[in-house]
Amino acid sequence: MAALIDTINSFLSSGQHHQILSVIKGFRNGAVYGAKVRFPHALVMTFLFRDGSLKDKMDAILKATYTHSKNLAMFVLAYKGLTSSLAWGESKSHQIHAFLSAFCAGYVIFGKYNKINEQINLYLMSRVIYGFAKLLVQKQIIPQPSSDVFPWFAAIMWGLVLWMFEYESGCLQSSLVSSMTYIYKDSNRWTNLRNFLIYNK
Repeated sequence: MAALIDTINSFLSSGQHHQILSVIKGFRNGAVYGAKVRFPHALVMTFLFRDGSLKDKMDAILKATYTHSKNLAMFVLAYKGLTSSLAWGESKSHQIHAFLSAFCAGYVIFGKYNKINEQINLYLMSRVIYGFAKLLVQKQIIPQPSSDVFPWFAAIMWGLVLWMFEYESGCLQSSLVSSMTYIYKDSNRWTNLRNFLIYNK
């Protein structure tokens, strides 16, 4: 057994088939990361906002964790496989390879509508818009603001989300509406000290 492990370790450290092994390791890391991120989130959100038996709640948590883990692992597998294929026979990869590979993998894997994919895509959208604004400044396409714009950014986001929640909540993601209902609407209702401080009516 020790000899087998030594042989495997020697093969892995030899540098042979690095791109194929990188795809396999990426699949593994995508699966692990997806589970680590989704399980605690699903656990908290399910027990806070979902009705049903303990079995129903555990099934929902495990299903959400599996979906997130599987989709992220499959995306990494497809992305790394495609970028390796596009760069095959060339001395270096090109920036367009990353975009095209992620575009194709994103369409196939994260283009299927479900609540998990919706949340992941929304998470990415906010990061991409924020990062793209920074990139435009770094490339000197737009000037560096002369004053701190973060307070204005925060004010606009919170102003818009609370206006939408109060008057156009059907346009917001359901999990966001559930969270905001708990914070802003459920705090308007109580009948005694117990459901004022300990739990919502």
